[in-house]
Amino acid sequence: MNTKLTLTIEQSIIEKAKRYARDRERSLSDLIESYLRALTDEKEIDEGDLSPTIKQLRGSFKLPKDFDYKKELTESLSKKYL
Repeated sequence: MNTKLTLTIEQSIIEKAKRYARDRERSLSDLIESYLRALTDEKEIDEGDLSPTIKQLRGSFKLPKDFDYKKELTESLSKKYL
């Protein structure tokens, strides 16, 4: 069930966030929901193990259900080093 939420955020931040969402073809609501879900996910990740960059990216995009991480990593490393 979706519920409306009212937030008070600085206008410049809202504008930047809308551009960010638009560039990623997602809604601002979807980005915020993903971020809040990542923050409150019951599968807690030890934040100390994550780099600051990864912490910022957490929840910011969705991968296809059939995404094969190991295959993509292998191909990427092969292109880089071979």
